[in-house]
Amino acid sequence: MNEGLRQARLAKGWSQERLVREIERYAKQHLSNVASTASLRVYVSEWENSRRSISPRYAAVLRSLLGITDNELMSQPNAETESLSVVGGYDDLVSRIESARSVSLTMVDIFMSQTELLRTVDRQMGASGLVDQMTGHLSTLEDALTFAVLPETRRPVARALAGAATLAAWQALDVGSVERAWRHYELGKRAAQEANEPMYLAHAIAEQAYVLCDAGRPELAVDLVRDAWRAGADRLSPRLQAWLHAAEAEICARAGLADDCRRSLDLAVDALPGGVEDRDPDMLSIFLNSAHLTRWRGNALAILGDDQAVSSLYTALERRDPSFIRATAGLRCDLAQAHLAREEYDQAQEHLRQARLLASRTGSVRHRRRIEQLTKRL
Repeated sequence: MNEGLRQARLAKGWSQERLVREIERYAKQHLSNVASTASLRVYVSEWENSRRSISPRYAAVLRSLLGITDNELMSQPNAETESLSVVGGYDDLVSRIESARSVSLTMVDIFMSQTELLRTVDRQMGASGLVDQMTGHLSTLEDALTFAVLPETRRPVARALAGAATLAAWQALDVGSVERAWRHYELGKRAAQEANEPMYLAHAIAEQAYVLCDAGRPELAVDLVRDAWRAGADRLSPRLQAWLHAAEAEICARAGLADDCRRSLDLAVDALPGGVEDRDPDMLSIFLNSAHLTRWRGNALAILGDDQAVSSLYTALERRDPSFIRATAGLRCDLAQAHLAREEYDQAQEHLRQARLLASRTGSVRHRRRIEQLTKRL
């Protein structure tokens, strides 16, 4: 049985019939031809039962719909980095090394711009349709780093790879591919260490703690997010410090450490630079201003069941950036959780309805799971 396809379909909450409809919808949107509805029903059943192999054309459609890689689709183990024996001898090796030497700062800027474009599309449309682009982007950066020889070439590429790998990890976590997320965070940490970039290392470690949270190990996640401070030492920007405090507050809340949570929230407020600017010029993956922090505070307090969460969350809802579609889905979940704590079930149900629409729009398996958990409390 093809467990990869079946598990990805179930993670979306789709029946085989729903998957058939989604394939047809995708084909219509992209002006491509697929088999008839009756044939697609047979294909899906036979794909999942390993009675028919998935052709490259349909594999591309399924990867985009389900937000998974080829290895995950085919239930294959993750491929190891290409060995030098596959490269094809000394001539090919030297060719790759020479190509890596030609990677200039301009080329690194292009890599960073590609990461930024993928970040923007992810924020507004979700991660499930980006798996091919993100996989190719990481592969290009890994190749550039693998065959770069001298530090002055390796470090800028490693820095670009650290940022891209951390983004890819968060995208994988959002679509429910937790092992891929973990591996990408490990890649991001290694790249940050190679680049001698403590800010990137601290960020990757702190985000990796969310994988442990989602896996039901919040206590271990608290230890990991606190280790991010050690990794960053005294080289963290004020905005990243505020971000780390807020992340620690949320994870402490999920671990039931109410006092630690509130203390970290206060530290986040103290560390955050003033003004409406939300990007950290030294760490472009960090978006944080007072509006974002208000939402984060409401999220943490909602997890604790604190009555103050509602006012913070409604303030954040009024001040939200409409381009943060997935974040808005999370905000609606936070409001539902806060209303549930107050036994205000009608309001909770309405926010869950809105969250469900946004999660469907972005294909977020992570938010969908949370919505299902909260719905059971109605």
